[in-house]
Amino acid sequence: MDENHTIWIEKYRPARLVDIVGQDEIVERLSSYVRTHNLPHLLFTGSAGVGKTTAAVTLAREFFGETWQMNFREMNASDERGIDVVRNQIKQFARTSPLGDATFKILFLDEADALTTDAQAALRRTMESYAITCRFILSCNYSSKIIDPIQSRCAIYRFKPLGSAAIKEEITRIAAKESLVVTPAAMDAIVYVAQGDMRKAINALQGAAILSTTIEEKMVYAITSNARPDEIEDLLALSLAQDFDGAESLLAQLLHERGIAPNELVNQCYRALVKRDMNRGLKVELIDHLGETDFRLSEGANSDIQMEALIARFVLSAQKQR
Repeated sequence: MDENHTIWIEKYRPARLVDIVGQDEIVERLSSYVRTHNLPHLLFTGSAGVGKTTAAVTLAREFFGETWQMNFREMNASDERGIDVVRNQIKQFARTSPLGDATFKILFLDEADALTTDAQAALRRTMESYAITCRFILSCNYSSKIIDPIQSRCAIYRFKPLGSAAIKEEITRIAAKESLVVTPAAMDAIVYVAQGDMRKAINALQGAAILSTTIEEKMVYAITSNARPDEIEDLLALSLAQDFDGAESLLAQLLHERGIAPNELVNQCYRALVKRDMNRGLKVELIDHLGETDFRLSEGANSDIQMEALIARFVLSAQKQR
């Protein structure tokens, strides 16, 4: 395959544990398993794009070396979430002997929180029965959705959202390899858009690189369909100044001319409000309005009506504070 057409999140996926950025404590603990050649069942939990899948793959690479693909299998539980996938595919892999010099195999089950309760119960029994020949690494966004008997059998690793320093380090590395120039403002924009998700950051860089080898701030926001932070501030300022017509006009521009998703605007308004220095009571009320709008959008309500209603609630809340 032509490397110029490769997805960068795969092209630049770290091949070694030490290359994973932003999760130093977890990397050190996982490296100790490689040094001692002893591995328990693991449960990785955390938001998207923080390194859970990368950690599982690199761990297998370091355990098995050249034969890692023969002794490692990755499955996504959200594809087939019922009990049959545990009884057939997972059990079949777990029960067979490892190949080469390996003493066990590794099965990585991504999005394990998508498994039904019955499937998780069957998985618990499989983990118990074939612990000698197979180690399980489960990955999920919400560990509370994993039943307690599985959690108690695993060493739990909680991956934190990546900090700005980690994202900037990786983006700088990739930009150097791709001969790109990333302006400081564009780098800050990538960090803002990513929200701790390395996949979002790398995809934003690759998308902007299609347009030019010099990456600028406006390109990042355009390619990711995000509003600029100053536009969100303007929207809030107009609403709190009780200028409904001005806020409505800016909202229409962001939604219809720029094509920004309503739930993304809600998220960006929330991020701006949390950091905003303002009356505490008003801030609480505005965040409550955001939560209600976010819920209504998730339930399938008309997005235009809900976003207009959100601005209206902001204006009315500001009027009450006067």
